Amino acid sequence: MAWPIAEVARMSGVTARTLRHYDEIDLLPPAWIGTNGHRYYEERQLLRLQQVLVLRALGLGLPEIGRILAAQVDELQALRGHYRRLLAERDRLDALAGTVARTITELEQSRKDGTDMISISRPENLFEGIRSAQCIKALHGFPELVGAVERRTAELSRAEVEADERERTAQMVRLAELMATGLPADADAVQAEIDAQYRTLARSRAATAEEYRAIGRCCVENEHWRAAYEAIAPGLAAYQRAAIEAYAATRLR
Repeated sequence: MAWPIAEVARMSGVTARTLRHYDEIDLLPPAWIGTNGHRYYEERQLLRLQQVLVLRALGLGLPEIGRILAAQVDELQALRGHYRRLLAERDRLDALAGTVARTITELEQSRKDGTDMISISRPENLFEGIRSAQCIKALHGFPELVGAVERRTAELSRAEVEADERERTAQMVRLAELMATGLPADADAVQAEIDAQYRTLARSRAATAEEYRAIGRCCVENEHWRAAYEAIAPGLAAYQRAAIEAYAATRLR
């Protein structure tokens, strides 16, 4: 049995334009093309489309998906691997949802109390479910740095991952405390804290000035990064970016 492209688009939720693009880049060619020029898909193509969509949901780019599908030999084995990744992603999202729920509760309480600064009762949990490698993927155009962080994160044990989460949260809280005192972003104490953050990143690979500035921009421009900073203190994301800019200008020439 074969399905026309319009029917496949309806079943999968993927637009016909996207399906045509997948064909153009040889990621998902149709089973055959009719005399009318329309693309038709059979069961094997639908199974491949399912794998493409699963891998997209896991955050993989199209070139990487193409390499994975080209390398796989057994479809059933590949699907089992995708299934394990989905379960792992489900667990991560569950942990992340719990983190956000706790932060919402703390934010609501701080506003009821009329406090300007947020008191996080369990700051080590702010990054639970948010891995360094996943955060760093927001850096577009810096594949070497992203790859280095991903490789190091993959080598960490669960205990080491949790320690990494606690350390990054503690760094952010300390920076928020410096901001609350009114220190400018280029003050020595602030720059010392940014240097500690840079050395943490350097465990994966020392970032160039351009790469570190990109990280600073992500603190403000990336939705997930900004939310994490603002959950600690309003304005912290912009303060972090300014501090990184000053650090890159003076330490990473």
